Amino acid sequence: MAWKSMLALSALAIGTAALAGEPHFERFTYSGQSQERVAVGPGEYRNPILSGYYPDPLVVRVGEDYYLANSSFISFPGIPVWHSRDLVHWRQIGNAIDRPTQLSFLDRTTATGVFAPDISYHDGLFYIVNTCVDCGGNFVITAKDPAGPWSDPIWLPFDGIDPSIYWEGDRAYIVNNRMPAQPARYNGHRAIWVQEFDWRTGTMRGESTELVDGGTDLAKKPIWVEGPHLFRRGDYYYLMAAEGGTEVNHSEVIFRAKSLRGPFTPWAGNPILTQRDLDPARPDPVTSTGHAKLVQTQNGEWWATFLGVRPYAGNSFNIGRETFLLPVTWQDDWPVILPHGKRVPFAVAAPRLPAGHAPDAPTTGDFSYQEDFDGSTLGPAWTGIRIPRQPFWRLAGGDLILGRGAKLGVQLGTPSFIGRRQQHHVVTVSTTLRFTPEHEEDRAGLAAYQSDRNYAFVGIAREAGTPVVALYISQGGTERLVASRPHHGPAPLTLTMRQNGGTLSFAYSENGQETVLASGIDARFLSTEAAGGFVGTIIGPYAFYD
Repeated sequence: MAWKSMLALSALAIGTAALAGEPHFERFTYSGQSQERVAVGPGEYRNPILSGYYPDPLVVRVGEDYYLANSSFISFPGIPVWHSRDLVHWRQIGNAIDRPTQLSFLDRTTATGVFAPDISYHDGLFYIVNTCVDCGGNFVITAKDPAGPWSDPIWLPFDGIDPSIYWEGDRAYIVNNRMPAQPARYNGHRAIWVQEFDWRTGTMRGESTELVDGGTDLAKKPIWVEGPHLFRRGDYYYLMAAEGGTEVNHSEVIFRAKSLRGPFTPWAGNPILTQRDLDPARPDPVTSTGHAKLVQTQNGEWWATFLGVRPYAGNSFNIGRETFLLPVTWQDDWPVILPHGKRVPFAVAAPRLPAGHAPDAPTTGDFSYQEDFDGSTLGPAWTGIRIPRQPFWRLAGGDLILGRGAKLGVQLGTPSFIGRRQQHHVVTVSTTLRFTPEHEEDRAGLAAYQSDRNYAFVGIAREAGTPVVALYISQGGTERLVASRPHHGPAPLTLTMRQNGGTLSFAYSENGQETVLASGIDARFLSTEAAGGFVGTIIGPYAFYD
């Protein structure tokens, strides 16, 4: 049963009348500006094309349409699926994981879940092949319509991560990262393997072949060769993979062979994409580039989608790894995404494709939006943490109403939290709610979630028997009360979080009068560097109450 169908049934069962103690959220607003100031000229597009926590962008063309999928780890709904006609303007059309029956993220940490979902198309059917780390292994799901519904997983009997499908005529092959055939020589020693996939039965067949051991040069102990993709151009099969880990030493490398099963030879000019050779003190850096995939347009041009990071200081970034786009050039039958020593550009000449329509929700540059909760369901950009056993939110009377769930930072369950990805390091986010805390640990308000150990909450709570507006911050698993003020209610309260680079402030407004609760707070506790894992901050309404 689809998640929105479950929600509709829940709303019918519960009714639209508020239950005692339930928090009602009236609106959610977002306004963000990029740190870098970019002049985008006529016929140009702006990088990143998907701002914020949209990593591992894997793209496919079907006729004149382009589809893209991203990693989402334990976010639910998960695996965002996008559509474009020009590779620049993208509209999210759904989430491939949108039913509790598909996967289970219960008791999973933010560094697990769904990694690097490859999307492909064959014979009228879309395929996503993926890994659910610590929650089942490798699987494939299918859909006739990429907007969904997607099938339940077909589990695949091989280990490792990051599978992708290469189609050759009516045959399919899955290539992925696994342990090497020989005992691993060092930490991060991995290999790339290929095996035929019988798409008619959903099974693997024949032998597995190791294509690359370690990476471009085993003698140099390359680490974490992963995210592989096979494709063919002219006389060669090409194997493209990430190498170096997903932090500042990340890169994309290329191999080629005359046969699908090799032997594959690395290019002497590798890597074909990296930023690790640039001055780390450069202004407005893009770092950690890699996990790329190539696509050829109907006009014969080649383009690459890949992930990158925009830190606000050092290696600190709160918004996660983002989706970038660059043209591909060919040198002596080798693809190059970016020459060595070149910075990822923020403004780029657009593909020679018919101009696409601007999406309903902006995805890049400076933008603002407001959600008034007056529809019948929330849009596909809204996401939570882990897959709930039953719906915990509903829309009624122009309000978002949150039910009961797990408490942030205490249980690896599903909190009553639904939010949007933070997409800028200069941002103002607010929500307006009505809530009366009846018990000592009751709270409702705005949460900024990076992990179960690193988060911020500003909202209405109860301390020593008295309702208060409070700011709690959890860093490394220890939650502390930063500031509080008495709250007398019952008028709606607007809560606001602001970030300006590495500094946070929190405020609340009642009857049009704003009060700053705390300012000058170091934002780095919400960075991936501090929290670990692979995600970005999600901000939205949260509640916990008896």
